[in-house]
Parts: sequence; structure tokens; C-alpha cells
Amino acid sequence: MKITNETKIGAFTAIGITILILGYSYLNGNDVFSGSNKFYSIYKSVEGLTVSKPVLVNGYQIGRVSGMELQPDGRTIVEFKIDPKYDIPSNTLAQLQSTDLLGGKAIIFELGNSKIMAEDKDTLRADIQGSLAESLQPIQKKVEQLIVKIDSSLGSINRIMNPQFEKNVDRSFMSIANSLQTLEGTTKKIDALVGSQSGHINTVMLNAATVSSNLKATAAHFDGIATNLEKFSGDLANSNIKNTLANADKMVADLQATTSRINSRQGSLGLLLNDTTIYKNLSDASLNLNNLFIDLKAHPKRYVSFSIFGGKD
Repeated sequence: MKITNETKIGAFTAIGITILILGYSYLNGNDVFSGSNKFYSIYKSVEGLTVSKPVLVNGYQIGRVSGMELQPDGRTIVEFKIDPKYDIPSNTLAQLQSTDLLGGKAIIFELGNSKIMAEDKDTLRADIQGSLAESLQPIQKKVEQLIVKIDSSLGSINRIMNPQFEKNVDRSFMSIANSLQTLEGTTKKIDALVGSQSGHINTVMLNAATVSSNLKATAAHFDGIATNLEKFSGDLANSNIKNTLANADKMVADLQATTSRINSRQGSLGLLLNDTTIYKNLSDASLNLNNLFIDLKAHPKRYVSFSIFGGKD
């Protein structure tokens, strides 16, 4: 049987419409070829969430958002279609979370630990977490403050890096280079001086060694002197110095007694030193004797008469 072109066009059109409907249903979260369990959650806000958004468990997709309906109190009921091969505990938490920095949302199931599984058309607990943009707001503020500080620092650097500053920097580096060159020349001069005076330095070191040897010998002599001093000290300690000191004390005591007797006018010496009469008599006798000598010198014949041949009595 011959198929007309009109029939072919109608068949292709029907197939295309069917594919279009199925694709639209799939994009809306409707699984056409297999049954799905439906679950619900109620949220105060569903900003960023749309139909056909994925339902994830630990990053793995187990279903889709199949519908949303706004309630009179402002809350929204969200319907999920979950693959029936996955068991969902009754205390599972359905979190509305951000999945990217642009604000895209998805439903994240945190599976509970209940042994009782949720049944088709059950309502699960709902929770809303802040978006990644909200979580990054403190970091964003710090970044903005850092950018302001960096901008201020760059402005300060631009003010510093003026032509005059560059000239000063160049002049400083030139001065450093000149100083290093001068230091290098000085080092070379020192090397040359040390090389030329190496013989004198060796002589000085030899003399220092000789002096050290002499000091060592002198130290040995000092040891001998110290030994002699120690021996003399021992001999002095062993001598009868105590009796000598006692005799000296006795002599001093006798001298003091004699001096006391002289001062007390006892004896001839005491009287001679302390009696003025005796002093006067001695002075008069000395004066008379002096006069006698003068008269004897002036008139010797009065006192002495002699003759070689004899004479008168």
C-alpha cells in the first residue's frame, strides 16, 4: 500500500508533538515512563527555587521539584518527585540551599535515622539555609576594606615615587657604589701592606714567642722565690722569737723605770737634771774657771815660776 505524503507529514507531526509534550513534562519534573513518590515541604520563602530543580542527597540527584503552590498565609508548598527505589526516613530534613554564587537553589535531603520510612505524599520537615552570597558577605566586607587600604597604599607609593625621589634613590645607590669601590681599594692597600710587612710580622711573632718562653722561665724562678719565702716564713715561725720579744719588752720596761727615777730627782743624775741650784753652782764654777784661765794667760808668772840656772825661792 502506498503511503501518501500527507500521511507521512501527519505522522511526523504527531511524533514531534508527543516528543515535545514528553520533554516539557520531563523539564517540569514529571517522570512520564515510571512512577514516582511524591513528598511535600512547606517553606516561608522559595527565592531562587523553580520547578525541575534537583533534589540531592550528598550531591547525588534522587528526584526533582515537581510543583510549587503559594498558600494564603504566604508560605509555599513545594512538591518533590523522588525515585521510588530510594527509601526516605520519616524524619528527613528537606533543606533549601544555594548551589552557586549566582543564587541558584536546590533541595538537599538530610536523611534521618528513623527506621520508619516516609510514604507517598508525606510532608517532610523543611529548612532554609542562607545563600552563598549571604555567607560570603563578611568576607566581601573584609575584601572591600582591604581594597580600600591597598588603594591608599598605592596612592602613597605614587606620591613617593616622584622624580625627585627617584633622583635621591639614584644618588643613594651611586654613593653606595662609590663607598664599595673605596672599600675595595682600601682592602687592596691593606693586602699589599700586609704582604710587604709579612717579614716584620714574622719577626714580631718570633719575638712574642721568645718573650713567652722567657716569661715561662721567669715563672719558674718565681716558683723558686716563692719556695724560699715559704721556707723563710717557716724558719721564722720555728725560731725563738717569743723570748726575743719578751726580752725587748723587759728592756723597754727597765728604760721606762730609769726615766721615771731621773724625773723623780732620785740619785745624782736626777738631782743634776732637776735641781737648779746645782746647775747654778756648776755655771758659777765654769765662769770662775774661765776667769782663772784668762788671768793665767795674762799673768802666768803669778802662778808658775821656773829658771834654768836656778833662782830665788
